[in-house]
Parts: sequence; structure tokens; C-alpha cells
Amino acid sequence: MSDAAIADAIKKAMGAHGAWKLKLRTAITVGRCDTSPSTARCDNLCEFGKWLYSSELSPETKRGMPYQVVRRLHAEFHDCAGQVLNLVQAGKAKEAQALLDGDFAARSDKLNRALTKWRGEVQSVAA
Repeated sequence: MSDAAIADAIKKAMGAHGAWKLKLRTAITVGRCDTSPSTARCDNLCEFGKWLYSSELSPETKRGMPYQVVRRLHAEFHDCAGQVLNLVQAGKAKEAQALLDGDFAARSDKLNRALTKWRGEVQSVAA
């Protein structure tokens, strides 16, 4: 897979994962979500996760530090999203909101920074 294609996949992931905050905030407001907590927890079910674990990326890329960091942070992001939805299902909106504004926001920010860094690295190689 070319560096340009990797950069494009990362850009798409940033947008898709940014939408999770709205999805979770809406779930807290309405008290439910179409996505189950167990599905949200799985980091290999979203489009980026499918790509991240696919054979499209070379073994060399997967051994690299940017990939390793992003994979770990992506898993933590999804785990936290699942925790928020567990609280929503339990009717604990206040706790869900606190988790969304606290741990989830921090994990989302870390993932976004790591994705931005990785994208910048592959774009500089492609240039």
C-alpha cells in the first residue's frame, strides 16, 4: 500500500472517529444507541479497524512504532466508547457524560494526535 493511500485512510479515520463523540453524546441524551457496547468496544469492526488489521498494510508497516501506537490507542478509544454505552444502557447518564468528557475525550485526543503524526510521517515520505 502506498504512503499516499495510508495517509488517505488515516484522514478518513480521523473524521469517522470524530463522529463518535456526537454519537455518544446523542446516546446519553436519548438514553439509547443503535450500537451495542460490545460492538463499540471492538476495535476491528469500524472501517479503520478493519483496515488497520487487514493484510493491506505491510508487515514492515505493522512493525513500525506509529502503527503500534495507533493500534493501541484505537483499541483504548473503542473500549472507552463501549464503557460509555454500558453506562447509557444502565441509565447512568450523569456517569456516562462524565466519562465522555473525561477519559473518552482524553483517549480521543491522544488517538487524534497519533493519527496526525503518523499521517504527517507518511506524507513526508511520499513527498
